[in-house]
Amino acid sequence: MKLLFDLLPVILFFVGFKLYGIFAATAIAFHLRKLGVGPAEIGAFVGSFYLPWAFKWAFGPLVDVFRSKRFGHRRAWIMGAQLVMAATLAVLVLVKLPDQLWLFTAILLVHNTFAAIQDVAIDGLACNSLTEDERGLGNGLMFAGAALGQALGGGGVLLLSAYTGFSFTFFFVAMAILAVTCLVVLPMKEAVVQTAVQTVVQATLAQTSAMRRVGGEMRAFAVEAFRAFLATRGAFAGVAFNLLPAGAMTLGLATRSSLTAELGFSESQAGQLELWSNVIAAGGMILGGWLSDRLGRRLTLFTYIALMSLPVAWLGWKLQQLGYVMPRDPGSGAVAGAPALAAALWVASLVFQFFMGLMYGTRSAIMMDVTNPKVAGTQFTAYMAMANLAIAYSATWHGLSAEALGYPKTLFIDACVGLLSLLILPLITPSKAAEKPQAASGRARWLAGFLGLACLAWLPFAQWGSAMGKMAGVMETFFTLFFIGSSVLMLAAAALLPRSPLTRALPWMALALVLMYARRFVDPSLAEQLITSGVALSAAGLLWVLARHPWKELETAPD
Repeated sequence: MKLLFDLLPVILFFVGFKLYGIFAATAIAFHLRKLGVGPAEIGAFVGSFYLPWAFKWAFGPLVDVFRSKRFGHRRAWIMGAQLVMAATLAVLVLVKLPDQLWLFTAILLVHNTFAAIQDVAIDGLACNSLTEDERGLGNGLMFAGAALGQALGGGGVLLLSAYTGFSFTFFFVAMAILAVTCLVVLPMKEAVVQTAVQTVVQATLAQTSAMRRVGGEMRAFAVEAFRAFLATRGAFAGVAFNLLPAGAMTLGLATRSSLTAELGFSESQAGQLELWSNVIAAGGMILGGWLSDRLGRRLTLFTYIALMSLPVAWLGWKLQQLGYVMPRDPGSGAVAGAPALAAALWVASLVFQFFMGLMYGTRSAIMMDVTNPKVAGTQFTAYMAMANLAIAYSATWHGLSAEALGYPKTLFIDACVGLLSLLILPLITPSKAAEKPQAASGRARWLAGFLGLACLAWLPFAQWGSAMGKMAGVMETFFTLFFIGSSVLMLAAAALLPRSPLTRALPWMALALVLMYARRFVDPSLAEQLITSGVALSAAGLLWVLARHPWKELETAPD
């Protein structure tokens, strides 16, 4: 009981966080599809929801450095973030959908940025709340809170909207967040944790500006993470593993919500589907973790990910068999074979959620196995950020593919793409012996060379990619992934390598690559193609230089 009481703030946070997360990914997506918003726009919307979590590692230094003596270190961040989150939800009621979907998405980006900051603060609070012998049960309680939040945010909100209207559900979620603020965060007494190292650092940096300290921590993060990822084969394989989707994902993101809207599900019916899906997923999480402890994580995770593709492929086959291929306007009348289609969606969704639940905790556990204990927080946070990036781009290409190829082909492709991570899984093993320092240098050169070729591939795509039709949007998503990966590599190299003209140019090129994301929001033109092609070509040149660099800096121990 004492453990439950100590962890109550963390558990309730997960309830509130997952309540909003599934609210955006299912309830709002369902409502948008009912309003006639296409699967591609909904996929981009859901993908943008996960983007701030792909960069939550950058918020860590802010949370560490800026503290409040009056309200407590992490308590102040949690309280401030929750107030902004509730305010943005209230503002969303004033946005007219679907006409102002762009403004709706922009406000959500602000909301989700503060939610990610709160996530960082809660992670630190959980670490300080648990002793070593409490971590197993403590994590179980937190995941139980997450499952409860998923059930409330998905099924609960949709069931509520059938009686109150959809606009009120924004206030409901906002009030749930404020309830956690008033009943848990405000009366909470945060323990003051002060280590000898922190005392020395505070004394040393007493005269250093806060922003310089944030910059220093971010630089240290980049260097530590870069070293940790390249140090062993298992850790390096973990990068690729997390950048790939953890199994087929179409039935866990916006595609299911789009199908329920098109098949004529009411808010109550869609809510029941989401509610039972998350209850079954929670059971799978408990069983999956228990089995992985006894049978081994790699064997069980391989099985879980493989099983996730089965209901996705089966639903694709059923849709093809019943003649439901392309997305249709939800208001265009009755759907032929709707009862059979609805039954197939129910069966596929429930089976998928159970298999996804089996995978959920085991995937995080196996990444802990290859994480260097000396930089555990840095490395594991970065792994989870990559996993969120994979969710973001998956949601985006699912919607684009559904409009370009139809639902059956999208589901079949997703079932195959979800299996790609199985090719890397055998490589994710803890290092039993020290590897040669040259191995990390070789991996750095290989990674720079691969990303350089990916940037070069943009040149012919920018010229002739429009011939691919709607599938060009799918390829755009993967190029965005390459550009962001290249920018992260450049920032790490700028922090690690000796000061030179190269290291001074790398941060600016990294910024230019990140800004390439804006190409999605402007009309393609000759000038735009020349600019993006110039950035891609310049980035490829710098990456080629890094591919030929010996990377001796990785062979020496960090200070």
